Amino acid sequence: MPYRVVLADDHHIVRQGLRVLLEKEGLKVVAEANNGREAVELAQTHKPDVVVLDLMMPLQNGLDAGREILQNHYATAAILLTMHTEEHQIAMALRAGIRGYLLKTQAAEDLVQAIREVVKGEIYLSPGVSRIVVDGYLSGDRPAGDPLAPRERQVLQLVAEGKTSKEVAVLLGLTVKTAESYRARVMEKIDVHETAGLVRYAIRHGIIDP
Repeated sequence: MPYRVVLADDHHIVRQGLRVLLEKEGLKVVAEANNGREAVELAQTHKPDVVVLDLMMPLQNGLDAGREILQNHYATAAILLTMHTEEHQIAMALRAGIRGYLLKTQAAEDLVQAIREVVKGEIYLSPGVSRIVVDGYLSGDRPAGDPLAPRERQVLQLVAEGKTSKEVAVLLGLTVKTAESYRARVMEKIDVHETAGLVRYAIRHGIIDP
């Protein structure tokens, strides 16, 4: 049986290229998503062996989508594809249970091998990512943890993308009052008190793209 894969990237041409690559190597792409929320829904429906997620996607980024998928056992493993090499991003992904972290510059060469490794329970990092992890370990520096809970990160992303409290409530299945409460809690936790500051924080912490 070939490994079953859900692909998530907000660029259709990227998904097309990855599908061709994976199917040429005997893997089966069972579904494609163009945002993180859709990736979670498709993983829940198809229960793939692995989800391959772009880190930066609208509505829900790949890290948060991967965390939700793994916590709910919708897939055996998750892999992030990204151009971001910040140590705190890599550390957060590994803490979330994501076992593959690949740079897009090397993804085509590495992805098939990464899928085969992570499904077996191994960790697969692009060479450039491995160096960052090792250098961080040797320096003795420990990346700071995220002060926000997963739901708070979701609210932050949606607000930073320009969604109103009503739109956030609809997307997350909350009341407007609860959405506003989450927004206020996020602002208090990160000590930011205006929307522009939330956008800057989300960009700086790799939750949304500039």
